[in-house]
Amino acid sequence: MEYSELYIKRIRKLCKERGIAINKLSTMSDVKQSTLDNIVRGITKNPRVKTLHKLALAFNMTLAEFLDFDELNEYSFEDDNEE
Repeated sequence: MEYSELYIKRIRKLCKERGIAINKLSTMSDVKQSTLDNIVRGITKNPRVKTLHKLALAFNMTLAEFLDFDELNEYSFEDDNEE
């Protein structure tokens, strides 16, 4: 799984658990709909920390809580060819 796919999975999972549509998340987080769509569609591979922070707050989480999940914690960059 690509690193960027981990964020997508996390956002979708949290939305599903909390009954929040992606467009509603955009409003709640004050992240532009187009920006959020690009992240969720995998067009934006490396979202800014500020954007992730806004999303975390919309989920009523700290950025640390938002980024603390098994798939991300277990991700290995050794096989990643990107710089």
